[in-house]
Formats: sequence, C-alpha cells, structure tokens
Amino acid sequence: MKLWVGNMEPGTTDDEIKALVKKYGTDLECIDIQRVDGDGSRPAASIQCSGTNESIGKLALRLNGMYWKGRPLTSSVAMSS
Repeated sequence: MKLWVGNMEPGTTDDEIKALVKKYGTDLECIDIQRVDGDGSRPAASIQCSGTNESIGKLALRLNGMYWKGRPLTSSVAMSS
C-alpha cells in the first residue's frame, strides 16, 4: 500500500516527509517518495512505506486533517501498483 499526503507546504523536502512518517508511524519507513506538484499551490506525495497495511491505514487516519507546517494535510491509502 501507498500513503498519499496532500496539501503540503511548497518546498517541503523528502527528509521532512520521512521525519513526519517516522514520528507518527514509528513502525514504518519510507521506501520511495513520488512527488505530485500539480499547479504548485498544494503539493502532494505518494509514499511507499514498509510495514503492515494496518499501520499505513492508521497513519493515514492520523495525518488526515492534521496541521503540519501551517497547512491541514489530506491523507489516504492506495493499493500499490
């Protein structure tokens, strides 16, 4: 499964995303981060994580609506392709 996180602050680094995942999903680790910039006003990332599907689902619920760097995040899970 992948974790989708949207409405991030423009300029957010991969290291900041990895730290966010590690802080709130302590048993998860980022394997790959694919950026989805769109028009640049609400960047998003598709994040492949190690760990169980249950852990990724819990992290998505935790992050959805959370304010991070002054923005409310949107978060959901998607099956890996």
